[in-house]
Amino acid sequence: MRTLPVQGLQDFIHTFGLDSGPRVLLLVPHSPSSPLLQHSPIQGSVPGPCQRVKPPRTSSLAFQLPKYFTTDLLRLSSALESFLNVYMKSRDQAIDTQFHHLSISGLPTQPNTVVRNLGLLVDSDICFDAHIRSITRTAFYHLRNIAKLRKMLSLRDAEKLIHAFITTRLDYCNALLSGCPSGSLNKLQLVQNAAARVLTNTKKFDHITPVLSSLHWLPVKSRIDYKILLLTYKALNGLAPDYLNNLLTTYNPPRLLRSQGAGYLLVPRVERSTAGCRAFSYRAPQLWNVRVSGSLSIFKSRLKTHLFSLA
Repeated sequence: MRTLPVQGLQDFIHTFGLDSGPRVLLLVPHSPSSPLLQHSPIQGSVPGPCQRVKPPRTSSLAFQLPKYFTTDLLRLSSALESFLNVYMKSRDQAIDTQFHHLSISGLPTQPNTVVRNLGLLVDSDICFDAHIRSITRTAFYHLRNIAKLRKMLSLRDAEKLIHAFITTRLDYCNALLSGCPSGSLNKLQLVQNAAARVLTNTKKFDHITPVLSSLHWLPVKSRIDYKILLLTYKALNGLAPDYLNNLLTTYNPPRLLRSQGAGYLLVPRVERSTAGCRAFSYRAPQLWNVRVSGSLSIFKSRLKTHLFSLA
């Protein structure tokens, strides 16, 4: 999965009825009518409903995509000759077997369990367990090194090191972790707790909540909610990309109520309580209960104070 700065590539993808997003990242639904599984140039054992599909008049995306790069004197590298099959464990795991041993236009492909995109590890069931394991492993490695130097550093310098090597990793793409199980987020919370103990020389069995409050550090879950609400504020005030603003709908009651004009957002219905409730279109309206007016800096300050009162 890689960003491809090729002019006209998005228009080419849109001809197949697919959406490539703000970056050229292909999201193809795996169904018998999927443009990825249509046409004979995809070779290999594809059991199930895919064998009963009649070849369409136009070639599939899998066959035409390499030809597109050939016309621009480019070739799909080995890093692009793989894909991630996203499925729900409870329903679609059987479909996963349809994607093994495929050959797309002569390029061997193999479904991966985890792929990296912009430094984020994405797994098949979008639970981000691999990404969380990577963060905790790397963070504890750096934290052990900082602990060895802690006695030689001032509080201010040690805090700079922890923010540079630990906090930045906890905050990177953390909005995607919104709605994840508490067990997964607790692993990241243990990293933050250990960093606070190293910084303040707090003993292992001392209560950590007052230490985090004294450092003015929001817990991991509150930091995720902070990121979601900040993106929501920016989207509603024209400071975010349009594709985020299009996911939000203002709540307009059918009759005159006190909530009319209060700035509430409509919480959409979701089909799946596990995956659907983690979408930005659902989490943002659900968390949007802070009525703060003013500039962005005022909103950020008051929002942090509000989340501290809830932590």
